[in-house]
Amino acid sequence: MPALFSDQWVSLYGDAWNSDPELSGALAKIGFNSTIAYGFQGEDNPRCYIKVEGGSVTESGAYSGQPLSWDLRASPADWDKWMSKGLGMMSLGIAYTTGKLKFKVGDYTAMVKNPAMAGPFIKSFSAMGRVPRD
Repeated sequence: MPALFSDQWVSLYGDAWNSDPELSGALAKIGFNSTIAYGFQGEDNPRCYIKVEGGSVTESGAYSGQPLSWDLRASPADWDKWMSKGLGMMSLGIAYTTGKLKFKVGDYTAMVKNPAMAGPFIKSFSAMGRVPRD
C-alpha cells in the first residue's frame, strides 16, 4: 500500500476524486479549477498536489513548487482520523478553529460560505479514505 501523500497515493486519490460524482460532478457544475496541496503541519512544503480542471483531477504528484490555490496541513494523526471517519461541516469547523486543519493557502471562510464548494470539500475527505495507505 502506498504511503500517505506519496506519488502513488495521490494518483489513486485523483482516481477516487474523479470517480465520485458528488465531488467531481458537483465541482464540474461550477467550473472549479484549482491546484490543491496536502501535507503535514510543521513542514516547509506540502507533500503532494492535485490539479483540478473543470472539477476533475487532471494532474497529480509530489509537490515541486507549483503555484497553489489551496495548501492544507494537519498532523498525521488528524489526517488518519478524518480519512477513516470522514468529516462533516461541524467537525470541519472545529478542526479549523482549533488549528488542527490549517489552510496555509486558500480562503477557508469563502469556501465554507459557498455550498457549491463546501459540500464537495467535505466529500474530498471521503475520497481520501477510499485510498489504501500504509
